[in-house]
Amino acid sequence: MPNSIKPNILVTGTPGAGKSYICAHLADELQLNWLDCSKIAKEKNFVEEYDKEYDCPILDEDKLLDYMEPIIQQGGNIVEYHGCDFFPQRWFDAVFVVVCGNSVLYDRLKERGYNEKKLKSNIECEIFGTILEEARESYDVEIVFQLLSDTVESGKDSVEVVKKWFEGNKSKKT
Repeated sequence: MPNSIKPNILVTGTPGAGKSYICAHLADELQLNWLDCSKIAKEKNFVEEYDKEYDCPILDEDKLLDYMEPIIQQGGNIVEYHGCDFFPQRWFDAVFVVVCGNSVLYDRLKERGYNEKKLKSNIECEIFGTILEEARESYDVEIVFQLLSDTVESGKDSVEVVKKWFEGNKSKKT
């Protein structure tokens, strides 16, 4: 008889869009293992170099993927990262792309102290729907969903959308 394991979920989107808010609530409410890839990369030193122009580390994707593979195989993970195209499709049962209005996003990133170049680049990414397009090109479109997180209320609504999806897909056969 096959084993049932919880599905793996990817939550992606432009920095500042509201991914962490959604992931924190889902990890708690659904008892999922929250894998914040930026945090893991810093803790495990999965960094290739530092980009001074954008004031950010450059992720060593191979090291991160090698580290995460056995964790993902266990199921029941919610993975958070601002990119998605390098993760294997087989890892995820659903990909949720968090979007946010540009003025709200601008204020959030400004509050984080992003330099002007980094701020402009991330706002343009959101304007052009870069992450959503990346997700739709990298995964089967039927597993890619868009979530809004402009306000606390829309963030809560997005959590409920994912919870509803999860309830309908909470176990998969291995």
